[in-house]
Amino acid sequence: MAIIALRDITKSYGSFDALRGVNLRIREGEVTCVLGDNGAGKSTLIKILAGLHAPTSGQMLIDGAPTAFSSPRDAIDAGIATVYQTLAIVDELSVWRNFFLGNELTGALGTLKREEMKRICAEQLLQMGIDIPDVDVEAGKLSGGQRQVVAIARAVYFGARVVILDEPTAALGVKQSGMVLRFIASARDRGVAVVFVTHNPHHAYLVGDHFTILKLGHQELDAPRAEVTLDELTREMAGGGELDELSEELKR
Repeated sequence: MAIIALRDITKSYGSFDALRGVNLRIREGEVTCVLGDNGAGKSTLIKILAGLHAPTSGQMLIDGAPTAFSSPRDAIDAGIATVYQTLAIVDELSVWRNFFLGNELTGALGTLKREEMKRICAEQLLQMGIDIPDVDVEAGKLSGGQRQVVAIARAVYFGARVVILDEPTAALGVKQSGMVLRFIASARDRGVAVVFVTHNPHHAYLVGDHFTILKLGHQELDAPRAEVTLDELTREMAGGGELDELSEELKR
């Protein structure tokens, strides 16, 4: 059974339909890639999954039960964590303080269990394949890839069953993107359901198990990895049949 199932989801803002009849199944231990250019509807889909917006029509099921989120807290309580492009990372705080931000371990009289939090933070990052030798360093001194990894690892450690990643590699170079992609694969291998939202078919195909492409709110493709090649994914993202028509037109 899918953790999340979307059935014929539509989201309208006045006369504008941001999403039109989207169907999606998000399963444990799989990376579901949602691809599309700007204006495709990716951000609207994220907001619905994260509990920020309610769909205009259609149905969301969590563990098979019809569910309606009224706030992001509802989504978090259901085990759904969203890591946005603008990370909720405080540059001036250390890595371990960011990791436990809002979930600090305390002892008698409310004192912070600093050493225990440092140890857990370092262990969790290492288990997910990322070695940050000094978790006392300020988060602002980390690379973009490392910052993404800290945010994702934090969500996984605190019980997220589904992690939604909003364009995590968009502003990163090849090496840093590789770090994030390896981390996505590691989270999947630990049984987490990952929703990887991106406009990059090459990054998606490196880690994806299922692919859906949105275009102007419509679902243009929805297929498991076994039924789509990287060339087909790239072609659909680039415009597919529209490019063929343009090519023929330019040849005349």
